[in-house]
Amino acid sequence: MNGVFLFLKRWGLVVSMLTGASAYFLYINIDALEGTRALANNVVQVAQPTLLFLMLLLTFLKVKPSDLHLRRWQMGGLALQGSFWVLGGLALMYIPMSYTWRLGMEGFLLCMICPTATAAAVITGKLGGNQGSLTMYIILANLMASLLIPAMIPLIYQNSDITFWATFSQIVMKIFPLLFLPFVCAIIMRRLTPGLARVLTGIPNAAFYLWMIALSMAIAVSVKNMHHSLNAGHGLLPQVAIAAGSLLACLIQFSSGRWMGKHLGRHAEDEVISATQGLGQKNTIFSIWCGYSFMDPLSSIAGGFYSIWHNVYNSYQLAKRHPGR
Repeated sequence: MNGVFLFLKRWGLVVSMLTGASAYFLYINIDALEGTRALANNVVQVAQPTLLFLMLLLTFLKVKPSDLHLRRWQMGGLALQGSFWVLGGLALMYIPMSYTWRLGMEGFLLCMICPTATAAAVITGKLGGNQGSLTMYIILANLMASLLIPAMIPLIYQNSDITFWATFSQIVMKIFPLLFLPFVCAIIMRRLTPGLARVLTGIPNAAFYLWMIALSMAIAVSVKNMHHSLNAGHGLLPQVAIAAGSLLACLIQFSSGRWMGKHLGRHAEDEVISATQGLGQKNTIFSIWCGYSFMDPLSSIAGGFYSIWHNVYNSYQLAKRHPGR
């Protein structure tokens, strides 16, 4: 049994991704289940935020407001991601591009401006990082995204009816309830029911296993979007361009985060881990929604590709952290 838990610590994210992708293809190829697809979509739409809420609650029970500190690497991360979004948006506005190149650029920019994944706090804790500074960056990255995305989208897509306030309100309603409700609930539980808080935080790896389940669902949804895109006749080349753009964004952000953690942090390994995860891990569910809602809908699959890249890298990091014996 200990061997099973060690295996999941090392490769649980890969197992979750393979499970999600396999489950999707198995499900759509069982004709008897065709009538349940609407119900399945509804179940996933409810289960995903519920799992994320529980996962964040367990994580935030370990993070006190006094643990939230501003770090120089956080400012560097915001500057990097924000500048790529603005400069890339200007490029989309003024530089002529083929449809394929434009899709690749849109996918790249989506993955750059997309805020940090709430699950990053879980993986940061597993890797030995500073969850307090990472949580602070999650808040800052979401604030920046909620301002910069509405500021640029109406300029990039001037022929659409999208406005700053309409985009801003949709984004705020999409990301902030799931971010702040668990944080507030954690503060209330620590004050009013400290015994229950201790019991919940004492469950080994509970938040990580919840994330494994949520990740399986997220990958299934991503694979569904990619599959539908191919079936819609968009062809393979646009998807290759989007995959390449998302991979480039992943490489830039993980490497930049590690550099900033080393040179703009407290010269401590826990800050290097936090900065790497803060910049590299992304709320890919949000990026899929954002691409579909405000940009070329096909660009939304960039979030699905990015989810694969960053979770494969996280699996490698966890395997190094928990070597087999």
